[in-house]
Amino acid sequence: MSRQVVHTESAPRAIGPYSQAIIANGFVFCSGQIALNPATGELIEGDIAAQTEQAIKNLRAVLEAAGSSLAHVVKTTVFLNSMADFAAMNAVYGQFFSENPPARSTVGNLELPRGARFEIEAIALLA
Repeated sequence: MSRQVVHTESAPRAIGPYSQAIIANGFVFCSGQIALNPATGELIEGDIAAQTEQAIKNLRAVLEAAGSSLAHVVKTTVFLNSMADFAAMNAVYGQFFSENPPARSTVGNLELPRGARFEIEAIALLA
């Protein structure tokens, strides 16, 4: 059984001792992505919609670097610092996962890394 680390400059660098993703057994296991600007490493300004969009774009970049895509995602976990943001987050999320969406869990948290309002992690099939 092999294990391959995924890294891309098109997504934010890991902010701790973890990989952006790991490929194993035909799956891509993606670490959580928040709305960091990949070029600066800083959290973008904006509301939950803007943060959701940026985080999913970061996730897409990691998946593409692994040889997969958003279309191959089978499971996501979404973390919100406030469940009051659910409807606005869900509207943006639905734009990225409109056809045959993956299974999903949504968890309300009190605090996310770097003061983010949204975080997403995913498991995908290799393309």
